[in-house]
Amino acid sequence: MVFDYIDGGADDEWTLARNSDAFQDHELMFRVLAGVDNVATSTTILGTEIDVPFFCAPAAGNRLFHTQGERAVAKAAARAGTIYCLSTLSSVSIEEIAELTDGPKWFQLYVWKDRVLVKEMLDRAKSAGYQALILTVDFPIAGNRERDPRNGFTIPPSYGPRQGFWALKSPAWTWDYLTSAPIRYANISDKTAAVSLAKFVAEQFHAGFTWKDAEWLLGEWNGPAVIKGVVRPDDARHAVDIGFDAVMVSNHGGRQLDYSPAPIDALADVVQAVGSDAEVILDGGIRRGTDMLKALAIGAKATSFARPYLYGLAAGGEAGVDKALDILTDEFQRDLALLGIRDVSRVDASCVRRR
Repeated sequence: MVFDYIDGGADDEWTLARNSDAFQDHELMFRVLAGVDNVATSTTILGTEIDVPFFCAPAAGNRLFHTQGERAVAKAAARAGTIYCLSTLSSVSIEEIAELTDGPKWFQLYVWKDRVLVKEMLDRAKSAGYQALILTVDFPIAGNRERDPRNGFTIPPSYGPRQGFWALKSPAWTWDYLTSAPIRYANISDKTAAVSLAKFVAEQFHAGFTWKDAEWLLGEWNGPAVIKGVVRPDDARHAVDIGFDAVMVSNHGGRQLDYSPAPIDALADVVQAVGSDAEVILDGGIRRGTDMLKALAIGAKATSFARPYLYGLAAGGEAGVDKALDILTDEFQRDLALLGIRDVSRVDASCVRRR
């Protein structure tokens, strides 16, 4: 049930599959005799220099997958020289993650009805030194993720005969879960178990949130801000016009509206719509270094993902996250050299063509 929570998507999971499969529609046009004995992979996103053109996107409740949870991901991201983005619904607090590493950190916010709670979250993130805010806007209500109710999934897990059978088949995870502190939404309460907050969380998502509310939030944050969950160029343009500094082209990993366009398919139109007025981040479907190259060639300034590092976290804790990020770093360096490009800043539209 925990694997399916990471791995699954909405409805028929068409968008979930398409997010990755759509990269196959693009070919890389490599150069030869380009002198690529040393390649430079660092880039800058919202004024923050990172060693690789990817960062760890936010994901809720990481301690569900391994007791080290968000602590492991934040430390691994810092070692990889990239940004870690903490979710509002993290199982480790804003303040603890801020003190854990010196690496760059962003904070992700969901759309809540309670403005007092929103302002409290923003104030805590600013006080703790988070450099940028990501507002997730593609989650007015929860998508129809059919694997979860089929599996009887809850946070924290509840057990019946089926879940008990699975627990016996995964003794390492079960021991980790039973011998660790209770899983909680640490930014909302450090005393109440997450299971008792589920109804509260569902009630707090604000389907009536509008562009006016987003403007209010930008004023409260008063710093670099990213809008996450955009696939339409007109929405991207509107977001930039009201003050967002970057747009994350994303469909929530295929977990919300099925038959949404894959981010890589929506990317070019969003890049054209925002022009030089904002930076664009491709979020979703990244599984290979070549995927990142294609996104950069189409116009993204950087890429982000959650599933690859969550698989690593679940498999091996902090060491597993390190391994996942190392695999993608090594692939990207190799693929950049094979593309015939010495510096990632030189990746452009000439490097890719639509099949």
